[in-house]
Amino acid sequence: MISLKHIKETIKEKYSQIARNGGGCGCSSSCCASTNSQEISKSIGYSDAEINNVVEANLGLGCGNPAAQSEMKDGDTVLDLGSGAGFDAFLAAKKVGRSGKVIGVDITEAMIEKAQTNAKKYGYYNTEFRLGDIEDLPLGNETVDVIISNCVINLSPDKEKVFSEAFRVLKKGGKAYISDIVLLRELSSEQKRDKGLLVGCVAGALLLDEYIKKIERAGFAVRILGEDREISRRQYGGIALESLKIEAIKPQV
Repeated sequence: MISLKHIKETIKEKYSQIARNGGGCGCSSSCCASTNSQEISKSIGYSDAEINNVVEANLGLGCGNPAAQSEMKDGDTVLDLGSGAGFDAFLAAKKVGRSGKVIGVDITEAMIEKAQTNAKKYGYYNTEFRLGDIEDLPLGNETVDVIISNCVINLSPDKEKVFSEAFRVLKKGGKAYISDIVLLRELSSEQKRDKGLLVGCVAGALLLDEYIKKIERAGFAVRILGEDREISRRQYGGIALESLKIEAIKPQV
């Protein structure tokens, strides 16, 4: 197992490189050798219009389309956990309108800078991108209506803290829409130590049942929206995993 103190630095280094290069293989063990960002995005549920919305923001790093599955409305405040170059945040910004706001949080400075550049270039003035750790969110209690996250929480060493923080910042009755990689079978010891699989969203992933239980322990009610097992064949060389799509609901009381 990779030492916990090195996990975040390893991830930041890799995703900084992706931000600088304008795309690449983050959440894919195959490193997308024959697949570009557009093809990956189509395969996980994005339309052509969504893919072409802000081309520079689409780095091919997701495993679902949480903004499309979410219930957002004009005026909502949305938080994007692990916002990268802003791809999902910009789609959410269109749904909440000028009276709404989207806040992206990412641990990688290069990603924040890229997202801010994209927001300015394309006129997304209802977005804000903050450098921060999703295990310790730079937001106040009960300040957001909706949370989205796309293939990011699996990278966190302390997923319980992530879900606890998400619960804290959501308003009562708020919902989180999460797409993430979960395991269907335990990895081998060698796989767990593999840095490529770590930054590829595999080595740090949890078993499906364990993942859901951690969300529930944070206080959420969980509804499974979809399970994409074909993603294993398309992007992960047949490793026993899936892309899980969930709705996590914070109780009204």
